[in-house]
Amino acid sequence: MSRPTSPIPPGRPPSRRGALTPTLIVVALVVVGFIFFANVWTDVLWYQQLGYFEVFVTENLSRILIFLAGFALMFAAVFFAIRIAYRARPVYAPDSEMRDNLNRYQAQLEPVRRVVMVGLPILFGLFAGSAAASQWQRVLLFFNQEPFGEKDPLFDLDISFYVMTLPFLGFVTGFLISVVVVAGIAGILTHYLYGSIRLLERGVFTSRAAQIHLAVTGATFLILLGVNFWLDRYSALQSDGGRWAGALYTDVNAVIPTKAILAVAAVLVAILFIVAAFIGRWRLPVIGTAMLIITSILAGGVYPWVIQQFQVRPSEETYERDFIKRNIDMTRAAYGLDQIQVDRYDATNTANTGALAPDAQTTANIRLLDPNLISDAFSQLEQYRPYYQFPDALNVDRYEVDGKVQDTVIAVRELNPTNVATNQQGWLNQHVVYTHGYGVVAAKGNKFTVDGKPEFLQSGIPSTGVLGDDSTYQPRIYFGENSPEYSIVGAPDGATPREQDRPSGKEGEADNQYTFEGNGGPNVGSFFNKVLYSIKFQSSDLLLSDGVNAESQILYDRNPRERVEKVAPYLTVDGNAYPAVVDGRVKWIVDGYTTSQFYPYSQQEQLSAATADSQTSAGRSVALPNSSVNYIRNSVKATVDAYDGAVTLYAWDDQDPILKAWQKVYPSSLKPYSEMSGDVMSHVRYPEDLFKVQRELLGRYHVTDPGSFYQAKDVWSVPNDPTVDTDVKQPPFYMSLQMPDQETPAFQLTSSFIPQIVNGTARNVLYGFLAADSDAGNEKGVKAESYGQLRLLQIPPEIQVPGPGQAQNKFNSDPTVSQALNLLRQGASEVLNGNLLTLPVGGGILYVQPVYLKSTGETSYPTLQRVLVAFGDKVGFAPTLDGALKQLFGGDSGAAAGDSDNTGQTPPAPGETPPPSAGAQADLKAALEAANAAVKAGQAALAAGDFAAYGEEQKKLAAALQKALDAEVKIPVAAPETAPSPEATPSAEATPTPSPAASN
Repeated sequence: MSRPTSPIPPGRPPSRRGALTPTLIVVALVVVGFIFFANVWTDVLWYQQLGYFEVFVTENLSRILIFLAGFALMFAAVFFAIRIAYRARPVYAPDSEMRDNLNRYQAQLEPVRRVVMVGLPILFGLFAGSAAASQWQRVLLFFNQEPFGEKDPLFDLDISFYVMTLPFLGFVTGFLISVVVVAGIAGILTHYLYGSIRLLERGVFTSRAAQIHLAVTGATFLILLGVNFWLDRYSALQSDGGRWAGALYTDVNAVIPTKAILAVAAVLVAILFIVAAFIGRWRLPVIGTAMLIITSILAGGVYPWVIQQFQVRPSEETYERDFIKRNIDMTRAAYGLDQIQVDRYDATNTANTGALAPDAQTTANIRLLDPNLISDAFSQLEQYRPYYQFPDALNVDRYEVDGKVQDTVIAVRELNPTNVATNQQGWLNQHVVYTHGYGVVAAKGNKFTVDGKPEFLQSGIPSTGVLGDDSTYQPRIYFGENSPEYSIVGAPDGATPREQDRPSGKEGEADNQYTFEGNGGPNVGSFFNKVLYSIKFQSSDLLLSDGVNAESQILYDRNPRERVEKVAPYLTVDGNAYPAVVDGRVKWIVDGYTTSQFYPYSQQEQLSAATADSQTSAGRSVALPNSSVNYIRNSVKATVDAYDGAVTLYAWDDQDPILKAWQKVYPSSLKPYSEMSGDVMSHVRYPEDLFKVQRELLGRYHVTDPGSFYQAKDVWSVPNDPTVDTDVKQPPFYMSLQMPDQETPAFQLTSSFIPQIVNGTARNVLYGFLAADSDAGNEKGVKAESYGQLRLLQIPPEIQVPGPGQAQNKFNSDPTVSQALNLLRQGASEVLNGNLLTLPVGGGILYVQPVYLKSTGETSYPTLQRVLVAFGDKVGFAPTLDGALKQLFGGDSGAAAGDSDNTGQTPPAPGETPPPSAGAQADLKAALEAANAAVKAGQAALAAGDFAAYGEEQKKLAAALQKALDAEVKIPVAAPETAPSPEATPSAEATPTPSPAASN
């Protein structure tokens, strides 16, 4: 029988089978490794360019070292547990049947035994190392901790022990317990597999080696458990499981002593295990373990329950009084509420003539422009090109104008490359041509033009106004809240500019082009860097395009908040960054917080819930993360240059121990606030999210008497925003305001309080008004002493001052106001209620709400047409705030509002007699009659199905309404009793006493 012919030619060695699979694996590993390298190295380039390479190195080196330590501990424990158990395997087995089964398992495992004995420890080590590395901040805080200089009321330990030491010890203890448990299980399974542990009919057989191994493992576990019990004594002060945070009566008198007993008992049982390993008798450790379990159940659970139910609960207020006091004091200290200034405010509901005279400066600065409604007005009037945009919510700041501080609504004209024509949205246009926005637009907060438009302080392209022009500040916005993912900028000297800069100032001329001249991002000119960034952004165009040259820089991570978060990973960043023109640049100012959840006796607060309001629900402000804290400080003020993205971190609260610890970790990344320029200092403000957290806590912790706090008789809530349809909190408002104890107005962040909202309902009367002083001064490196001072005005409950919800209801139900607004709505226009401001002026509470009118059409925008005011039960309603206040206060408010000169006509020259208003009154009457006729005719046409006629009547109605508006602003404001127009007559109807079911 002949042998088959071999398919392999003679002289050629046979090919090695299976070479393709290893090759593909190697190639895949190389590709994955290079992608990982590209992402890491581009981060290195980013941090180096920004000057924060220290942050990158420290964080990642810490993560690596902690990972290696965690990996090594877990690997060594599991590896030696398996190895020791394997080497201690018995030579003979007493049970042949069991031996046969084990032989079968061992035979199956033997080919891969060495791999398993090394691979299994590596696998567990990787998991353990990753878990340990995630705790890098706890580790760094422990090794760089700073004392608080304050001690807890129970153990008399510095607060730093609870904030920086105890979390680290808890992490280490928990990690070691996990290591011992995993290694113990691995050792037991190995002993069982190789016969050192047997399950026999008469019991469990364990070899001598297995007994020693198990005894050492058990003793180690019990010692660690004892340490954990001991640390639990201190952790009781951080507990948030009871009605109040911290160690309460039962904790102090039952839980903490039993934890100490259990700690000692665990160590004693561990000693019994060690003794049993040498003498070979296991009765005592088994009994000791059983007793430890029983003791932990009885002493750790049953005994505290008995104390709580039968001793504390019947007389809870008496037993818990001292511990409630600790909770109040420590919570107020942890949230910065311990220095709050509280004053009684006996508010009046009577609008007396001239009552605003003492508050003249506040009245002149009352803000009329709602930053949440006028974004469309900014867009229509100042956008200029489709590829520009303004944010949905603008920002409120202040600038000095003509020697006076002027509240200002401000925004930057950012880039919106997605609005470029579809046929021009190629990679080159998206990343090389359209790279930046242009200019700042700002308007006076307390004034508007005759036709209801913002009165701009800074506007236009090129940028001009009181804040400067192209020659005094850099208007180009490369870094902002809506910047593109990445842009390629920069070119060699003499190269033709390729970046779209701004529209030309002359008609018919091409738009200006520009070349970035700063140092805003890593260089991407070399081929190697092109490859890296092509991988990072998954773009072959970046590698091949001629838009990338030797001098090109790549700008990315351009959101100011995200840049601060990357260079200061230990901070929680405020949800609202705002722009300011300072030192010849546009800079974003960002607030950063150091937080902790380990402050003893302090109440936990969830950041996302505490900072939620109508702004966050509408997406106008970024919500904070869903994490709980019980300590917070505004420790850092950061600036981000809108042109080159430079980030500067200032240690604002340089007394904060947590910030001091991080300064030891990153010694060169923070500057003292003494280096902050006076220009930047003048635009620093009290941060919104910190204020929201504080006002949430203050609803309960304005009460400092333990008995009253226990009874919860005086709990407050933040009122719901009455200008929206959903039940969400009213946001705080920035405004220039002179509080009753102040001699001059200051820029303040304000909010109000009503009785506690229960099941969505509350009596909507005002109980408190909170203001945070936001003026830090304008001197370089000198923080004003008054900055950050919280002032709380408490209104006695017997004084029924309407709350924001009642004021809004009064506006909505007032017949005069309702009739006028309904008339405006007849012209297919939308009436928009602006933000409802609350001001403690005139000896009472004044509410001010601008009313905007927005017509239909894509190019329409809100214009300010009316101002609503309320004081007590009276309502004023006029085209200007000044006129509305005069109505409200009997024809003379005693102070002029910022729009007092907005009469709708050219002011007369000195010595001239103002034009008579009789003609305007006649025009108003005729216009209103024409409007009513148009409404009736339109309804008749609609009923008859004649839509063409209905459309004509709507046009007539719109024209008549506009004539009415134009005529009304020409009529001088008179006292209420002589007001010539029904629309200008205030209502003095008494507001019904709110029922408990009344709500916002």
